[in-house]
Amino acid sequence: MYDFSSQATDKTTLYQELQGFAQGLLSDSQDMIVNLAQISSLLYHQLPDLNWAGFYLARGHDTLLLGPYQGKVACVSIPFSKGVCGAAARSGQSQCVADVHTFPGHIACDAASRSEVVIPLFSQNRLLGVLDLDSPLPNRFDAEDVAGLEALCALLVERTHWSWQF
Repeated sequence: MYDFSSQATDKTTLYQELQGFAQGLLSDSQDMIVNLAQISSLLYHQLPDLNWAGFYLARGHDTLLLGPYQGKVACVSIPFSKGVCGAAARSGQSQCVADVHTFPGHIACDAASRSEVVIPLFSQNRLLGVLDLDSPLPNRFDAEDVAGLEALCALLVERTHWSWQF
């Protein structure tokens, strides 16, 4: 069994620990569903102040479809034209939103969410999906979170066999 007891007292150390935990988890499987489920659970249980952690997978060139996650029931599909997840998919850039209520086109899957960070997942210039984290606290995420999550997502993309039909 894995021991994910964090000793971190700062974000830099926390993300270093998460990277190590993820390396261990991703060494057990290359399966897309398994890896997405494991990483969403890891983040949900190790990062403080989250109310949702999971993935939306790219379907075609204009829609994200719900993938493995932890948290309350979620939106099933998100068009690239809407919300923070759509903005990340459309732009190819990570999105860090201090107050989702001020974000144009925000999709409120959980009314308790106040801030959000979304990291796009790419392989060979192809959008695979996005990692989406929500928090009930405003200003929960910052540039250090984005950098740590981008590094973790790069490891996930590298260690996963992306096996679905478009």
